[in-house]
Amino acid sequence: MQEERRLAVLRAIVQDYVATEEPVGSKALVERHGLNVSPATVRNDMAALEEEGYLTQPHTSAGRVPTDKGYRLFVDRLGAVKPLSVAEKRAIASFLDGAVDLDDVVSRSVRLLSQLTRQVAVVQYPVLSRSTVRHVEVVALAPDRLLVILILSTGRVEQRVVDLDADLPDDDLARLRSRLNLSVTGEVIGAAVTALGDLAAADEPHDAATAAVVQVLVDAMSDHRSDERVAVGGAANLARYGDSFDSAVRPLLEALEEHVVLLQLLGEASASGTVTVRIGAEGPIEEFASTSVVTTGYGPHDDALATLGIVGPTRMDYPGTMAAVRAVSRYVSRILDES
Repeated sequence: MQEERRLAVLRAIVQDYVATEEPVGSKALVERHGLNVSPATVRNDMAALEEEGYLTQPHTSAGRVPTDKGYRLFVDRLGAVKPLSVAEKRAIASFLDGAVDLDDVVSRSVRLLSQLTRQVAVVQYPVLSRSTVRHVEVVALAPDRLLVILILSTGRVEQRVVDLDADLPDDDLARLRSRLNLSVTGEVIGAAVTALGDLAAADEPHDAATAAVVQVLVDAMSDHRSDERVAVGGAANLARYGDSFDSAVRPLLEALEEHVVLLQLLGEASASGTVTVRIGAEGPIEEFASTSVVTTGYGPHDDALATLGIVGPTRMDYPGTMAAVRAVSRYVSRILDES
């Protein structure tokens, strides 16, 4: 019973401190949260929580504020991520459903996350090496000219024109198209490249058409645009935290210019829908000990091809932020699944 009451006190302190940015006193807790105990009991609980490292007292006469350890316990005891309202879900769907391609999906996701959470949003582009081949199409532009189209699970589409040394009959074209899809559809990029090599090697030496198409597909899968990239939005949101977060703003702003650092902050993509919260010093970079990072993976069929999330001060609305990150991830994953 005592442990549950102290957890309720900690939860109330976190909520009040996030809302007011002021140290929280026992009298205010009792009045605002209906704890059904006296201020003296709450003070004892606060003292115990401080002794255990969950709270700290900035000044002798001030109330308490949560420590990183306190935020961690608060997040761990949330139980489940709260669902968004019907109106919020409808707004997310309406905003993201208008995307026309992968770049637009990422751009819209960054803007949406930063608006929903009022934090800095970071979205990693899907990593090519983790994607699979959805379909290969080969279309005859002329008897000796082909258009090769590669469609990946990320929603990325690559098109290449192949000029042949000789005309390719329609039956041979259909046979080539079928063999290509049988070899690579559903395969991750690395396995698909190997399968294409095997396909070319199995053909007669004079089958130049197969060799030419295989080469452009391998080139498309190795395109330089597969480099890891991130999109960032909402840096202006940092201004609203004022002096209390001032020491962390400068290194964070510098990090927004360094994609390698941002990828470190995002970490490895977790399973789609599984939200990861790293608080303060739990993160990989010492300079960002005043920040928290809330992330999740996204991708079609719940395959995490990349990561999206937010970066902000440890004093954040964790339940609301976690809900927004998870919801945007699910909608983006659905869009990629349908594309």
